[in-house]
Amino acid sequence: MPHYIQRGEIPRKRHTQFRKPDGGLYAEQLVSTEGFSDIYSLVYHTYPPTVVTKIDEAIDVSPKVSNNKNMQNRCFNGFKIKPESDFIKSRKPILVNNDCHVILAAPTKGTGNYFYKNSAADEMIFIHEGTGVFKSVYGELSFGYGDYIMVPRGTIYQIEFENEKNRLLIVEAFSPFRFPKRYTNHAGQLLEHSPYCERDIRTPQNLKTHNEKGDFLVYIKKDNLLHPYHYQYHPFDAIGWDGYHYPYIFSIHDFEPITGRVHLPPPIHQTFEAHNLVICSFVPRKYDYHPLAIPAPYHHSNVDSDELLYYVDGEFMSRKHVERGMLTLHPIGIPHGPHPGAVEKSIGKEDTPELAVMIDTFKSLWICEDALPIEDGDYYKSWME
Repeated sequence: MPHYIQRGEIPRKRHTQFRKPDGGLYAEQLVSTEGFSDIYSLVYHTYPPTVVTKIDEAIDVSPKVSNNKNMQNRCFNGFKIKPESDFIKSRKPILVNNDCHVILAAPTKGTGNYFYKNSAADEMIFIHEGTGVFKSVYGELSFGYGDYIMVPRGTIYQIEFENEKNRLLIVEAFSPFRFPKRYTNHAGQLLEHSPYCERDIRTPQNLKTHNEKGDFLVYIKKDNLLHPYHYQYHPFDAIGWDGYHYPYIFSIHDFEPITGRVHLPPPIHQTFEAHNLVICSFVPRKYDYHPLAIPAPYHHSNVDSDELLYYVDGEFMSRKHVERGMLTLHPIGIPHGPHPGAVEKSIGKEDTPELAVMIDTFKSLWICEDALPIEDGDYYKSWME
């Protein structure tokens, strides 16, 4: 979990009078998780965050599932997702199940004048290409290549891009994203053996209080519906806040790889976890240093998880014909491993420049219609000599 921070002005004691310069009260809002049993933040609004003037008809954004019983190794060319100007419309679900949605997006513009809130899922937005600013009631986060933007559910946000060339990998998780348990102590502090620490976590800065009245459109996602809510006051009207619940950024470039004398399994690359899924970061690193080591991974049978690998940059010793933005899916029940010649080719190599994000789900992923136009249908034959 993120650590405690404070931004802006807050009263000395919670749940006590906190008055504006004109004598009126700021509106205190508790943003809590798991009822009142887990992390939370207290936000102090200039106006009550409850003043809704109109709700438009909901919009169905349900993923269209094409195959919910996949039993084939598959490959998708993610950069073939066509760019779209609208941030929400650019989000194309590729693979889904009841625990998460894996989405690719190529927005040429950000949210513009509207706001967005996912009330059903935490979001991990991985920035493959693009730079910009992520804005919320908690402040601003500047982002760029390789950043994981971690957005807890219920966060109203806007996203602005500096140019039109943007490529995103998004995971919606219907349970909270957390740091792996083995990385933290009983107080939630990242331990000495963890591959990153609190210094690597970028928290919201530059809190701006928008003391504005008008018509503010917030698209709220819940149960695969977008609910257009019109609020009377600007959602980013906070004078201050404190707590543990807020969006943050961790860069894949700050992940410190763990290496050994012989090949180590993917859990050493684990970065985040949620219920029934984990996210791992494969980063440039030294290879195994046993004199007889084989750096290429051994063949592997997934007996209880789907393995999805998103290729970011660099060369991959276990694969041939890898392209940036490519997604490979190795499902439960089918072995996978290095392509022909990769094992011998890896012997004697000292390091790898590979950069990738892996998503392992412990329930099978279903293939969506948006994945079909970008699929390499012959991938399952790629292990033939």
